[in-house]
Amino acid sequence: MTLRAAVLGHPISHSKSPALHRAAYAHLGVDIAYSAIDVTEAALPDFMRQVRAEARADGSWRGLSVTMPLKSAMVAEVDEARGVGSALGVVNTVAFESEGEATRLVAYNTDVTGIVNALRYAGAASAPNAVILGGGGTAAAAVAALKELGAVSAEVFVRDVSRAAEARAASAAVGVPIRVLPLAGAAAAVAAADVVISTLPPRAADALAGELAEELAAHPSSALPAHGSPGVLLDVAYDPWPSRIAAVWQEAGGTVVPGLEMLIYQAVEQVRHFTGLGEALPAGVTDVMCDAVGAPRRVF
Repeated sequence: MTLRAAVLGHPISHSKSPALHRAAYAHLGVDIAYSAIDVTEAALPDFMRQVRAEARADGSWRGLSVTMPLKSAMVAEVDEARGVGSALGVVNTVAFESEGEATRLVAYNTDVTGIVNALRYAGAASAPNAVILGGGGTAAAAVAALKELGAVSAEVFVRDVSRAAEARAASAAVGVPIRVLPLAGAAAAVAAADVVISTLPPRAADALAGELAEELAAHPSSALPAHGSPGVLLDVAYDPWPSRIAAVWQEAGGTVVPGLEMLIYQAVEQVRHFTGLGEALPAGVTDVMCDAVGAPRRVF
């Protein structure tokens, strides 16, 4: 029997998750077929009822990767959310775990690990002055990631300050105070930050990028972090790449982390869950996943 896993979201055709997971399972010799399925938030309950029925019938399902706009809605569709996913109320991973003759759907948030690893491998060992762009589900994971990096607070810039509930909830859950501010006028704070995590959709930061270019050109290095150049920018939007804000940041001498790297590192954690290998997952799996999407290999 071929086992099954999939990435769910809307839209989903752009997703690189199938390439990452298929490369991992081929390397491991595990027979898991991984597909991309377009599911809207409204359609999610019916879809998950179907998945549960299939899991009871043949036990073929092993995991679901969850992307926007389903990361919060999925919590209501599983039997349990564990770890930071439970604290945040935002998940991106569902594992199918056998319990006797029953199958339990258990959700996790591997985005946090993905963000932490992406930043650490770029040299951001800490985040004393941190900015997050966006206030949704991925921003919630970013708040939790900043906690792991030692941040004591963060500024969160959003297009609509009334729609940052997930970031606010994450702040309360992990104990990192945040200030939610309008995205317009964020350029000065972004330029001065040691770590910037953009969770905005593709092209949503283009206007800010123009303002940021002017800000960086107008101010001396003394207005920037202690090293005199922009810090580390992680832009989770990886298509198209480079994004306009990433290009501006890099031109000014800052370190840019493509969202593709975060995607890889969170997917590694998903493979651990879907295969049941956990910490026994061979290190070489990460290399083949990087190769599958043209990303540089890192030392783990």
